[in-house]
Amino acid sequence: MEKILPIGSIVILKEGEQKVMILNRGPQIEFEGKAQLFDYSGCAYPLGLVGEEVLYFNVENLDKVIFEGFSDEDEVHFRELYNRWLTTEGQQIVKGKVETSLKE
Repeated sequence: MEKILPIGSIVILKEGEQKVMILNRGPQIEFEGKAQLFDYSGCAYPLGLVGEEVLYFNVENLDKVIFEGFSDEDEVHFRELYNRWLTTEGQQIVKGKVETSLKE
């Protein structure tokens, strides 16, 4: 797996023009009665989270990394635990797919 980006990272998604700030890694949402796992959730940058306008997306939806968020020993430790979880319990959750255009 590629290195997961830290929260606070700013990206542009494929087919998108709006910058997106990563809010969360590994969010799980309930869709059509099933849990789905995405690599990231984010919000429009520089607006931030407005109401419930959260974007869910995966590594394959990234086009460009504009800024990589803060990383320290806690981030490194989190990535190790998260990658371990992905290869065990995370394998039991369906990976969510982005099926609509990501254009703003």
